[in-house]
Amino acid sequence: MSSAAISLASRMSQLGTESAFEVLARARALEAQGKSIVNLGIGSPDFRTPANIVEAGIQALRDGMHFYTPAKGLPVVREAVAQYMAQQWKVRVDPDHVLIVPGGKPTMAFAIEMFGEPGAEILYPNPGFPIYESLIRFTGATPVPIHLREENGFSFSAEDVLSKITPRTRLLIFNTPANPTGGVVAKRELDRLAAGLEAHPHVAVLADEIYSRMTYDGEVHTCFLSYEHLRDRTILLDGWSKTFSMTGWRLGFGVWPAKLVAHAERLQINTTSCASAPVQMAGREALLGPQTEVQAMMRTFDERRKLIVEGLNGIPGIRCVMPKGAFYAFPNITGTGMASKPLEVKLLNEAGVAILSGTAFGQFGEGFLRFSYASSTENIREALRRVRECLAGVPLKESRG
Repeated sequence: MSSAAISLASRMSQLGTESAFEVLARARALEAQGKSIVNLGIGSPDFRTPANIVEAGIQALRDGMHFYTPAKGLPVVREAVAQYMAQQWKVRVDPDHVLIVPGGKPTMAFAIEMFGEPGAEILYPNPGFPIYESLIRFTGATPVPIHLREENGFSFSAEDVLSKITPRTRLLIFNTPANPTGGVVAKRELDRLAAGLEAHPHVAVLADEIYSRMTYDGEVHTCFLSYEHLRDRTILLDGWSKTFSMTGWRLGFGVWPAKLVAHAERLQINTTSCASAPVQMAGREALLGPQTEVQAMMRTFDERRKLIVEGLNGIPGIRCVMPKGAFYAFPNITGTGMASKPLEVKLLNEAGVAILSGTAFGQFGEGFLRFSYASSTENIREALRRVRECLAGVPLKESRG
């Protein structure tokens, strides 16, 4: 018996994906066939979650925290976020403006859903986290890329960002420290951006600061909530996944302006209901408990950062600027004469090294690859060796700066 063909909403064709998970699946399929794979593709710390955090989650389960929480999150956890923001960034946050969510993406999705619709424009970084553009297109809004350039250390120019604002601009998204580039926006540039936004009161801001604790070489993160005159239209995205090696726990938080928090809460109710209660208690311990393991992880990331950049710069056809944040290197591979996606495939299939094409992060990622150094020193050394050997037979061309 036949049935009528189902018909999807046309907007489904606008949804992109996150290539890291696709590459991870291909890498695991190759491993299942017996091939040795070094995976530097996924942006997940290889450290175990600190024991005190794990124990807090277990204790919450033992204490019977098996039920729904308020949609905005447990009050003690929202208060912990406010305390953490005051201690870490000297920013005062009202706990009632905090929304605890399952991971970082809900804050991103809620903000884009609030402001995205046909006729609207949303500015976003490119190369940047691919879900920004995907969700913007899904809402029917027009994505307007902010080109992050290698010669600027993959930061942005406030003047360039401000020049892209039109009467149709609803939301500006930026990410510092940044995925996939490791770029950090200097305070002086954020100062200029904050000052320039005074002339554009119709533009909201989504500051993605999920890597805020991950900076190097004396760089100091500037929390965008510190610009008091923009607090009524700034949404902060942060969470536990990267800093505390809690990617699998699925826990994040947003700090919302007073006039938007009720809308964010309603979106949470309509989608995820709430974050897991015991996971929230683990998150509370992460924020307020000892930070020694976080500091140790950052020292290790710094060592790996230097190792991978030095190694990449030693491979003919590749050059790599030193990232100032996060745990990604974003080398320029134009000297190999190959485009990004074919080189990604070649390195996986022939060298057994899983990395990501720069084009997975937008049109301006062509000519680059993303290497995650959230992996062991041994894995990084082996990956570099394999890449060098794989490219030894590739005719090189002069790369342009």
